[in-house]
Amino acid sequence: MTWLVALPVVLPLIGAGFALALARHPKVQVIVSVTTLTVVLAVTVVLLVHVNDGPVVLDVGSWAAPVGIALVGDRLAALLLVVSVAVTLGVLLYSLAQGIADGDEGAPVAIYHPTFLVLSAGVSNAFLAGDLFNLYVGFEILLVSSFVLITLSGTRERIRAGTIYVVVSLVSSIVFLTAIALVYAAVGTVNLAQLAIRLPEIAPGTQTVLQLMLLVAFGIKAAIFPLSAWLPDSYPTAPAPVTAVFAGLLTKVGVYAVIRTQVLLFPGGQLDELLKWAALATMVVGILGAVAQEDIKRLLSFTLVSHIGFMIWGIATSSEAGLSAAIFYVTHHITVQTSLFLIAGLIERRGGTTSLVRLGSLAKAAPLLAVLYFVPAMNLAGIPPMTGFLGKAGLVQAAAAEGGGMSYALIAGGLVTSLLTLYAITKAWNMAFWQEAPQPLPETTTPRGMVLPAAGMVVLSLFLAVVAGPLYGYTDRAAADLRSRTPYITAVLPDFERGTGESSDVAQEGERREDAEDEPEDAPLPTATEEAS
Repeated sequence: MTWLVALPVVLPLIGAGFALALARHPKVQVIVSVTTLTVVLAVTVVLLVHVNDGPVVLDVGSWAAPVGIALVGDRLAALLLVVSVAVTLGVLLYSLAQGIADGDEGAPVAIYHPTFLVLSAGVSNAFLAGDLFNLYVGFEILLVSSFVLITLSGTRERIRAGTIYVVVSLVSSIVFLTAIALVYAAVGTVNLAQLAIRLPEIAPGTQTVLQLMLLVAFGIKAAIFPLSAWLPDSYPTAPAPVTAVFAGLLTKVGVYAVIRTQVLLFPGGQLDELLKWAALATMVVGILGAVAQEDIKRLLSFTLVSHIGFMIWGIATSSEAGLSAAIFYVTHHITVQTSLFLIAGLIERRGGTTSLVRLGSLAKAAPLLAVLYFVPAMNLAGIPPMTGFLGKAGLVQAAAAEGGGMSYALIAGGLVTSLLTLYAITKAWNMAFWQEAPQPLPETTTPRGMVLPAAGMVVLSLFLAVVAGPLYGYTDRAAADLRSRTPYITAVLPDFERGTGESSDVAQEGERREDAEDEPEDAPLPTATEEAS
């Protein structure tokens, strides 16, 4: 069953190729895209069940790790794959309905479908990457495809925002690539399992430098304060489906990279205090920015930044309970934030704007839209018994168990952030739905094809609350595996040696070394002729 690990990456790339070849047949493109992501979703569900027996590893090209590329599916990767593909499929259906409603003014499907599938492949590749360089490749796939998506329609505002996004992403990529080069220079490998074995053997100062560089690179991608200023200016200008998939997934790939590297490669918790300060600042600064906004997309962008802080808080707690709560919160936030941005697109279509000052009376004009906004908004604020409340409760319990001044400061910061989140999203609801509109609303309706996928995302977030017990049990086991590190390392490198692939050159080299060890110490070295033969 190891071949399952490759399908979430390979199938979207194949689908993108077919979609590009069928550029003159948009209806067939739709079938290819939807079918591809539906099959990938089924594969990830099977993988989610299969990894309960242990991580699944595929040595690409039968080249054994650590020499070859390894794709590794463990509980953390499988869970995030299922949620991310489900969200991607929902956003795709939403965008198809929007394109139909807009007619000729819709997204250029000849470009959109292949790019969207490549984006999905990049996300999956990042989650499954078994080495730092393949993780870098996943990020670069995201960068290329996201730049195309964020600049769709080519308006001046979108080009400017896309340029900011690309420049920031390139800086992050340069830092990451430099960190990879330094890691390889220090320990001679970029394979994550082998790094987990070798990094503790180098000088503590060198470890700290490498850890800091990786944190900076991933901190930019995850929008951790003070590396988050780019996000509120970049996301709101993109089309609603693009903004939704960016908000739901791209920052979470950065958070995933932080979890994977900090727990697997640097388990000592040397920078936990720094991460706690970053988490606190991200929560508070982000939500203060949200409170000051009068545009619903910018408000949601700032709440996105703010709630990244909750995930970093769980990582910095350095306990299984804190890490489990962080993974649970990532899962919750992907669905809720995607839902809110999709609904913001519906608000813009029905009200003609996203400016809260110019909106109003939507509860009377579109009561279903009011409900669809209200449910995930309350979930984001952490109203019980929704997943937002359960995730925050887990974080508070883990911090209280850890104790210390900084832990209680994080608890206080989390409570303040939750209250201000409630204030911000309630203010938006009152201004957009409850108050009288300053001008009559446009005589438009929201297409049913757009409402259904958005409602599906809301239902998915509620479903996670229904299965919160089993889901928390799953994240507990995922956190235990991550903290112990052994299941991941031994799956990639059985007996801490080499993978199960057929790297013939490496195998022959290993056999020569074993033969050399068996020879007497005074045995003559082989001549060049003998060695060549």
